Amino acid sequence: MALATLCLLLCDTVDAQELTPRAFWPLPNGTNVLSLAYQYSSGDILVDPSLPLTGVDSKINYLQVSYQRTFSLYGRTAGAQLSLPYSRGTTRGFVDGVFRDRDTVGLGDARLRLAVNLLGAPTMDPAGMQKLRSNPRTIVGASLLIQAPTGEYAAGKVVNIGTNRWSVKPAVGVIVPLHPTWLLEFEAGVWFFEDNDDFLGQTREQKPILSTEAHLIKRIRPGFWASLDANFYVGGRTRIDGGGTQNLQRNSRLGATVVVPFKRVHALRGSFSTGATTNAGGDYEIYNLSYLYAW
Repeated sequence: MALATLCLLLCDTVDAQELTPRAFWPLPNGTNVLSLAYQYSSGDILVDPSLPLTGVDSKINYLQVSYQRTFSLYGRTAGAQLSLPYSRGTTRGFVDGVFRDRDTVGLGDARLRLAVNLLGAPTMDPAGMQKLRSNPRTIVGASLLIQAPTGEYAAGKVVNIGTNRWSVKPAVGVIVPLHPTWLLEFEAGVWFFEDNDDFLGQTREQKPILSTEAHLIKRIRPGFWASLDANFYVGGRTRIDGGGTQNLQRNSRLGATVVVPFKRVHALRGSFSTGATTNAGGDYEIYNLSYLYAW
């Protein structure tokens, strides 16, 4: 059971357009996974890439703890995951042509992800999970990601750790086996944003962002796998007190992920991603190392 469990990849990255392979791969009923992740990001990166900054150069260190549990929902594999990030970093850039810099430290916005497999993954015990691994089939799932405004936020600052608004992302995902050890995964979702009614004394609105991603996954042995990752997202134009801005995001990222298990209930996950095409923000690099414990 433990080796199968460590096939899981928790959503460790804290960027809104993260690359998350195997997000819809099922786990045995009643599985618990605890993850501690460290992430270093550098380049044109902000908690919210639609903020009115240009020439951004950030160096940000993140720590994130996540807990996930699987359960049965009307006979289907389902799961709930709670994540809480902490960050420390420096951001430099220009606001209306004026150079600004800001050091930030504190808790970020908490996230809750709920997911259920709709096709191909009924509630399973470890034996059922092993059968799926030996003979994988097409899996279809749905998820809802909720981001709460719990992070550090100063109304008089452009750059903050928290976003001071609720955000939600419903998504659907499909895993298609190309071979018993090769999987192709697709996900499509839409981010919706509540208004930030305390942005420099004004109200800031943001249009939805359509987000897609794809992963080519190679299963090497139980719990040991690697993937090539890519995404594309578009939208997110903002308005401040009714005035529009020219910050439409039309970006894509490329990356790679590897997960290596050890001593049955432990695993290390490493990943890297970089901006491929950038229209507004997104030109940055992410290095991530995570420790996972399953029981």
